[in-house]
Amino acid sequence: MDLLEKKMELKEIQKLEGHTDRVWSLAWNPTTGVAGIPAMLASCSGDKTVRIWQQNTSLPSNPWECKAVLDETHTRTVRSCAWSPSGKLLATGSFDATTAIWEHVGDDFECVATLEGHENEVKSVSWNSSGSLLATCSRDKSVWIWEVLPGNEFECVSVLQGHTQDVKMVQWHPFMDVLFSCSYDNTIKVWAGDDDSDDWECLQTLNESNNGHSSTVWALSFNSTGDKMVTCSDDLTLKVWGNDSATKQTNGDEFSPWRHLCTLSGFHDRTIFSVHWSR
Repeated sequence: MDLLEKKMELKEIQKLEGHTDRVWSLAWNPTTGVAGIPAMLASCSGDKTVRIWQQNTSLPSNPWECKAVLDETHTRTVRSCAWSPSGKLLATGSFDATTAIWEHVGDDFECVATLEGHENEVKSVSWNSSGSLLATCSRDKSVWIWEVLPGNEFECVSVLQGHTQDVKMVQWHPFMDVLFSCSYDNTIKVWAGDDDSDDWECLQTLNESNNGHSSTVWALSFNSTGDKMVTCSDDLTLKVWGNDSATKQTNGDEFSPWRHLCTLSGFHDRTIFSVHWSR
């Protein structure tokens, strides 16, 4: 145990400062930090801005530097940010009820689209594994699915209305076009499209009746193989869910229900707002 604890020790290497209000979300650019490409991440804040940070590998200590400040687009808190799988597009969701799409060209970032439709605060944004779909969710209880079209055009292909309260987070499965959403209504919902009709439907709801959470579900994360999911909640617990068939599924038609595996409790004494599975 001592050896394990030593290996797991985290040490601060640098503090990134610049935002003037709370930082709500961070996202690593998935195409950086490999093959000699300096690592890059985005941060978004209550100061209405998004900052792009990049590691300067030309200096011995490899310090992080702010390369860009994306402002003058959102008019309220920027709550969520997510890079597309290609690393070329960054989606940012804001309390101003819009989602902005930024394109990374050279050293510049340009807002190429503003997605409107939600009635109020956008709480989370998420790209599917191919980058062809973007999901957004809001305090208006809805989840919107947008299709990415040529020329940085986006079309809403479905509005999902199953939740009865504020939707806190949306997250696509690591390699299937199956979408998960969690909410103030204490549930996690699983959504997939119908190839025949192009409609999206709720395939499963995880709630107290199947060993789910008893209060707001704030976040979820998948393991790298996509057969396990962890959720966190205002009820002070983490719950791990499993699906033996997840690695074999390709779409909602072959859906196999998720089942509760275990509950981790007694470790936190206040709300658990975020959880992330290591890769």
